[in-house]
Amino acid sequence: MSGTALGAASVLLASLTACTVTGETASPSLTAPAVFYLRPPGDRTGPHDKMPYSLVAEDTGGPGARTLTADVPKEARGTVVIRGYGGCEGSAAHVTCAVDGDYSNWSDAPRAKVVAAKGAKAGDSAVVTYTYTTKGGKKLTARTRFVVGEPVVEAVAPESVDDVRPGSRLGEPLVVRNTGEVPAHGLGVELSVSGTEFETRYANCRYPELQKGTVAVCEFPDLTLDPGETVALAPALGIRTPRTQMYSSYARHVWALDMGPGHYATVHKGGDRGDGPALEPRPTGKHTGDAFVAGGGATNVVLDTYADYEVSAVRLKGAPGDKRTFTLEVRNNGPADVGAPVRLVFEPPLGTSMVKQPMTEYDDGVYEPYCESNGFTHTCDVKALKPGESQSLEFTMALGEPGEGTLTLENKKPFSSWDVGRRDPDAGNDTAVIRVSR
Repeated sequence: MSGTALGAASVLLASLTACTVTGETASPSLTAPAVFYLRPPGDRTGPHDKMPYSLVAEDTGGPGARTLTADVPKEARGTVVIRGYGGCEGSAAHVTCAVDGDYSNWSDAPRAKVVAAKGAKAGDSAVVTYTYTTKGGKKLTARTRFVVGEPVVEAVAPESVDDVRPGSRLGEPLVVRNTGEVPAHGLGVELSVSGTEFETRYANCRYPELQKGTVAVCEFPDLTLDPGETVALAPALGIRTPRTQMYSSYARHVWALDMGPGHYATVHKGGDRGDGPALEPRPTGKHTGDAFVAGGGATNVVLDTYADYEVSAVRLKGAPGDKRTFTLEVRNNGPADVGAPVRLVFEPPLGTSMVKQPMTEYDDGVYEPYCESNGFTHTCDVKALKPGESQSLEFTMALGEPGEGTLTLENKKPFSSWDVGRRDPDAGNDTAVIRVSR
């Protein structure tokens, strides 16, 4: 996900409780989530990128001591316990911390951390009361219902889809499940595309304007996903694949609405609804063989196309010692844009010497050679070339005796299992000769 980040309060979707005192220029406040999920005792797994518990207190009364207390009711002491840190004192059911007028449990040492009690079962819950006493003696309270167990929302997200016809419609199912211990109350989904476009624009999803139709945000507040339950969102995601681009991608990210999209996640704001059918959850069978990913993920689309790259020959005339300026040219003959999958390896004829070569600015006013060199062979990155586009590199060399060197297009190492390079059908024009004659 990308774009305007939601703050810690807003990503919890109004699941905050707060108490403020009026009558001051800036009222003191105490803010905590209304609901927070705890990992069961001994469980070290959990949802992807979970938002940590956030407790914030503010008091504008100036320097001085304040106190923060946390209390577990008697009937819930077998469900949760409190652990005090940073000088906090008390018991597993009552903790008192000395704090300041600008307190956050994310950044300050004093903390009253609530964890599941030994023997607590998934689905058990307890309401913990926090009390913040201001410098002036006013007491503010906030309450959080802690639930033992967590919803873990996953989506089918295959790493790649291969051999898709350029310009065709790709229909991909949206399948989501909850592998956690407790129900997921509400479902959030963000869909995004790169190098392609949505063909279906759902009526109940937002399409933020700044993302120009490449992102859709959908929410299902009335959906409850029980542990082990799987749903398919229909109709399937419709994507129109590009005609001249070999690689594109789409992604889906999913989360339980009452947990928020994650600690480091961002969700785009605003946008009008789509003009297509509504996206609706429907029960479905088990999908144990599919590639479920916690929180969702991206799928790379590999189109059934290729790119014919060509390097041009060079002929230089002159006597030994003469200087000649020339260009090395690499061209993408198409039909596809395949990114930047090749390097040009330049081995000059024996007896020549480098006078001038392409340079690149890597810092303000500081340059280095564009091509790597071992003293004789020069290896140059070839930028991404659209069909019909070329890249030229200019060199100046002092000639030696007549002879030949080589120009070779070398494939870069694939960076993933789905990276098939350029699928060049004509390897013959991947090499050429640079010749010196009189």
